[in-house]
Amino acid sequence: MSRSVFLITPPFTQLNTPYPATAYLKGFLNTKGISSFQADLGIEVTLALFSKHGLIRLFEYIAASGPEKLSENTARIVSLQDDYIHTIDAVILFLQGKNPTLAHLICKRDFLPEASRFGQLDDLVWAFGSMGTQDRAKHLATMYLEDLSDLIQECVDTHFGFSRYAEKLSRSANSFDELYDALHQGYTYIDHILTGLLAKHMEAVQPAMVAISVPFPGNLYAAFRCGQWIRKNYPSVKIAMGGGFPNTELRSLSDPRVFEFVDFITLDDGEAPVEQLISFIEGNRTTAELKRTFLLQDGTVTYVNNAQCHDYKQSQVGTPDYGDLLLDRYISAIEVVNPMHSLWSDGRWNKLTMAHGCYWGKCTFCDISLDYIRIYEPVAAALLCDRMETIIAQTGQNGFHFVDEAAPPALMRALALEIIRRKLTVSWWTNIRFEKSFTRDLCLLLKASGCIAVSGGLEVASDRLLGLIQKGITVAQVARVNRHFTEAGIMVHAYLMYGFPTQTAQETIDSLEMVRQMFQAGILQSAFWHQFTMTAHSPVGLEPAKFNVQKETEETGSFANNDIMHIDPTGADHESFSYGLKKSLLNYMHGACLDFPLSKWFEFKVPKTSVAPDYIVKALLEEEPGSIKPTSKVVYMGKQPSLEVITKSKKGSSWEMASLTFQNKKEKLSISVQPEQGRWLADILLQLSVTNVKTYTLQEVRASYEAAGLEDFELFWDNKPVNTLYRSGLLAL
Repeated sequence: MSRSVFLITPPFTQLNTPYPATAYLKGFLNTKGISSFQADLGIEVTLALFSKHGLIRLFEYIAASGPEKLSENTARIVSLQDDYIHTIDAVILFLQGKNPTLAHLICKRDFLPEASRFGQLDDLVWAFGSMGTQDRAKHLATMYLEDLSDLIQECVDTHFGFSRYAEKLSRSANSFDELYDALHQGYTYIDHILTGLLAKHMEAVQPAMVAISVPFPGNLYAAFRCGQWIRKNYPSVKIAMGGGFPNTELRSLSDPRVFEFVDFITLDDGEAPVEQLISFIEGNRTTAELKRTFLLQDGTVTYVNNAQCHDYKQSQVGTPDYGDLLLDRYISAIEVVNPMHSLWSDGRWNKLTMAHGCYWGKCTFCDISLDYIRIYEPVAAALLCDRMETIIAQTGQNGFHFVDEAAPPALMRALALEIIRRKLTVSWWTNIRFEKSFTRDLCLLLKASGCIAVSGGLEVASDRLLGLIQKGITVAQVARVNRHFTEAGIMVHAYLMYGFPTQTAQETIDSLEMVRQMFQAGILQSAFWHQFTMTAHSPVGLEPAKFNVQKETEETGSFANNDIMHIDPTGADHESFSYGLKKSLLNYMHGACLDFPLSKWFEFKVPKTSVAPDYIVKALLEEEPGSIKPTSKVVYMGKQPSLEVITKSKKGSSWEMASLTFQNKKEKLSISVQPEQGRWLADILLQLSVTNVKTYTLQEVRASYEAAGLEDFELFWDNKPVNTLYRSGLLAL
């Protein structure tokens, strides 16, 4: 019997980079000697559809089977079909990075056919003036593809979307009925493309088991379509489903009809459950030995979780393996003019995890009761760098997105030091908590290691509500941390939330004012507003009365159960603020309208802000609590200085001074100290070099200073000459 496993990501996730779940699983299976093949059917369907041959077939299908009456926009696209067919291959090559000179043609605005999406364009000079021709062209090319997407939605498949497919059938689907009915209707145009690609892979791989990863609601319909097709055409092949959607939504699954499409649904970390399933299929395990797995037994949905089977440590799961994937054919799009969203969707990012779970694990809106958050386990920095080097060698890409819930500052420091020691050239970004551990010096170290951006939850910029959320931060603290990142040259993106239980209109406006002041101060470059959603596994969802809200119903559905409709009797009409919050933010990100009264963004009367207009500026001027302690680690990232002892004279007296000259990539820096101090400093910088494995604490540096017979360490170390050396890489971490 074949031991091969076919790992599938169904349409659609991101177009620019593979979703990492199957790569993680493939890396683990490698450690067990189990052969596997993976496919991202999302990018494969996209490339089949958006090609010269694909568009010819699409327009032929619309002519033969499309609606009799077309909207004005769709009629325009159909009339320009030759222009679309003629340009599509060149545009896709451009978005794959293989045809960069096409940017000049695209930006002239007479190469691509334009339909309604181009009417929604931001002022391109305003939006992309500082970003250059390539990004402007990517945005225009993305609008071109979005026009074609609108055509497909109207004439071919109403479920179609670039990063999601049939999402509305899956989101908050307490009942399986609507999805079940859709799956028993005839194949859509996209379904035919999908199953055609699936058929080729199944014929080539001949797996014993297919494992389908479903990270988001927008993958669920296609996942079941794949399972349905495999059931019909390969009835002996077992089908397992796992991923983010089942992990959060299907924990109380009871509808047996789901198992007409799959044999098993696993929850949480997939390594141990998948290994047990493979052994079970081979006849080496009983049903009772399965790990966190739903299956159908005697017509009833049964959950089996063998307590004797333990999950693997992060050090044991292997390195993600991106083999088999079409890495050079992903598409970099720029859909919205948001710096962080651009980073997310533009370019190929290898995805890794610094730590499993969240080291904070207290936020009341978060699923902290579930293992993917609750169980915190960091990966050693050396092992992370080993994995990075392996992935770079395999993919040829040196960009990394660490997909942590919140990357721990101490591990980020250790990782940065390891990257610098190994002289790796990488660019990376991750999600963080805005906590005071991110000092000026730590941010400079992170930048030196290749960190280009961080994203973190400011959530509701109100200290009362941050307390209810148990975020463990204050607005003033976030401002100071953001300044450290910004001054180091690291972009900061903030996740913003409105509609948290009991949030008043006053607090919503005050939150907006805090955000406005941060943009005005130049310490925030990107942000996005999300409306609060109550989830079943969060503290708010588990104990709504504690937060003065009520569930609309206590009924548990037989299918998906995560997002909970709730009533907030004391809060504001949160939905009404949505448009104004997002419109103001779009302008703030471009440095526009920062002096507008907040009331201008809303079409209804809102309270005046109660926040002082200089609140953030004052917070930035406040003296920060001492972050440098005797146990702080001191490292030196710069080049060794040249030392020259010179004689100075004045009014008949002379004395010697040591001049140390530091050369860095941007400037030359010189300091003058006493000769004995200069010789000691030059010597200690050698020991503090970041290339050394041993690191020294400030206490050890002081002991070395005093052992050399020198006096007044604080006066020397905290004085201006040494204090300015952070610009040449002398950091206290």
